[in-house]
Amino acid sequence: MIVVGTPGDRRADLFGAAARAHGLGEITVVPWTEVLTGAPLRFSGLVRVDSPGESAEADALLRGAGDPTRVGGGATWYTRFTAGLRRVAGAGGELLADVDEIATMFDKRRCHALLASTGLPVPGGVTVNSYGELREQMRERAWPRVFVKPAHGSSASGVIAFETSGTRLRAVTSATEDLRNSLAVRTYTDEPTVARIVDTLAPDGLHVERWFPKASVAGGRFDLRVVTVAGRPTHAVARVSRVPMTNLHLGGRRGDLGEIRARLSAGRWDEAMEVCARTAACFPGSLTTGVDLMIGADWRSMAVAEVNAFGDLLPGLGALDGSGLTTYECQARAIAAGWRSCAT
Repeated sequence: MIVVGTPGDRRADLFGAAARAHGLGEITVVPWTEVLTGAPLRFSGLVRVDSPGESAEADALLRGAGDPTRVGGGATWYTRFTAGLRRVAGAGGELLADVDEIATMFDKRRCHALLASTGLPVPGGVTVNSYGELREQMRERAWPRVFVKPAHGSSASGVIAFETSGTRLRAVTSATEDLRNSLAVRTYTDEPTVARIVDTLAPDGLHVERWFPKASVAGGRFDLRVVTVAGRPTHAVARVSRVPMTNLHLGGRRGDLGEIRARLSAGRWDEAMEVCARTAACFPGSLTTGVDLMIGADWRSMAVAEVNAFGDLLPGLGALDGSGLTTYECQARAIAAGWRSCAT
């Protein structure tokens, strides 16, 4: 079995262990660097595509040389990444993911439009090309609070939680003033700085979403990362934070999922999982998705924020069915049972 990924990183190691435990044998990891440098590729058997995200060398090949902590470069990254996906698809073997679906998940504008077209609950969204256009769209739509997201970003890189009130404004982001990613979330209240950050990111494409007020528990507001395998929700983690971005690497923490399920009631929890299953159904050729689901402040409404092609790295998280299987073990079990992509 082939895994296109990064040798020695957590994703490859965890999936490799799961594959062995479920009778799939040893995996062979083909580095993304080989895919991106044009090395000859010839696969046979099953092929799993995983994230290139933990390889600084792969990042340089995708975005170009430079500080790996810099914000931006998403359009170049996406062009080269999707070209790499096409090379993988043309190398033979049987893919366990549809490369076109992966490409859609990595374009927030396309993904949002797809979900909306199927009637799934999503926040209102619009594409903008500059800070001036952002402010204009916010005025026209009467949106005083929005999330500004790089179209091809991940891990909240360059994401800005932006709100205005009269002449005042507030932007919360992990981007520093010199446009590098930081693990410390910052707040800016001066318009020139915010405008410069937005205008620097704009050439890569910006997807703007109306702010969806999230429910809160002790410790802050939360959303859910729900992993689906073979179209079914198998794992969920509540990400709780006192800042608008709930990403665990930005200070978010895992919340008490049992408490949240009890607060939602069985019927509402089942509805939330059904929304995630319907979201996964939009990507029928993909073995797994990571659905970011927001529960409204009223504890009744909900909306899908994003869908992640590689959203399964949740070490130590047991399955919702009580089996204790990890996200990777559930995938290996599904493959061993005969799951195959419907992609042609």
